[in-house]
Amino acid sequence: MRIDVDRLAAARYGLTPDDVNATVAAAIGGGSSGDLYEQGTDRHFPIVVRLNPAQRDAIESIARITVGAPAPNGSGLVQVPLSEVAKIRLTSGASFIYREHQERYVPIKFGVRGRDLGGAVDEARARIARHVVLPPGYHLEWAGELGNLTSAVTRLEIVVPISLLLILVLLFANFGSIRDTLLAFSVIPMALIGGVLALALTGTPFSISAAIGFVALFGIAVMDGILVVSTFNQQINEDQEPEAAMATTVRHCLRPVVMTCLAAAIGLLPAAVSSGIGSQVQKPLALVVVGGMTLAPFLILLVLPVLIARFSRHRGAHGHALRRRHADGTPMEPA
Repeated sequence: MRIDVDRLAAARYGLTPDDVNATVAAAIGGGSSGDLYEQGTDRHFPIVVRLNPAQRDAIESIARITVGAPAPNGSGLVQVPLSEVAKIRLTSGASFIYREHQERYVPIKFGVRGRDLGGAVDEARARIARHVVLPPGYHLEWAGELGNLTSAVTRLEIVVPISLLLILVLLFANFGSIRDTLLAFSVIPMALIGGVLALALTGTPFSISAAIGFVALFGIAVMDGILVVSTFNQQINEDQEPEAAMATTVRHCLRPVVMTCLAAAIGLLPAAVSSGIGSQVQKPLALVVVGGMTLAPFLILLVLPVLIARFSRHRGAHGHALRRRHADGTPMEPA
């Protein structure tokens, strides 16, 4: 209910807006006429006086509320109906007025299901920019989970490169060779392929939880890469022929690589297929790990040996190295 004081009409009766507002506040909202103290304690309760509900429950009743105005002859008061000095009407508006930083704001809330939060907000921003013209003095602020997403993405932009750099440093400290370091590091893209496919096949949007799942894949995949490259170098150091060393490496690494990957995949399988309360948080992470670790053994045991055969320069006690051949099968001259 909106009551707007007609200043000109009120002035003709010798009333100010404060006079009208005070009468309306006391009649509808009530005014305190004193306090009631509880005997024997310091508890007290205000005594509020206002009109009966029948005199303030409708526009017609409120319009009949009288305001005391000075009499024309200068003595006493005359009662003026509120409808003579104010406009009374029902309007649509906010039931609460929120303030923050000494500014009013209107919260507009919506939820996102079946897609990523960032993409939904970007689409909403684009539509608002095309179809909504804000009045002067108004501005939009996007908050809520989007703020958490933005801060998490900012942290990941720092943490992920540092993690990858740290992995490279540790690999170099282990192998002492840039080639072997890069060969062991090459298993990370192989593991990522399975995680991306798992998200795509299930229609799961990329989220912070999924990003953390990819980070988890880094460590698991690199362990398998270290295992394969170290086993090959060990066979070469034992003076095996490179081709025989490669066959031995694949045969010896088959079981540990498969067990490492399947242990992680089976452990998170219940979370990947869950649908209960809270699953939307843990499910993307689990899907990434399960998908990546399911496909990783095939790629690591098939692709990594090819990369080792192509780029490894590790030599044993007698200088054995992988013999590369031309397309016709003839051996190439060593570099």
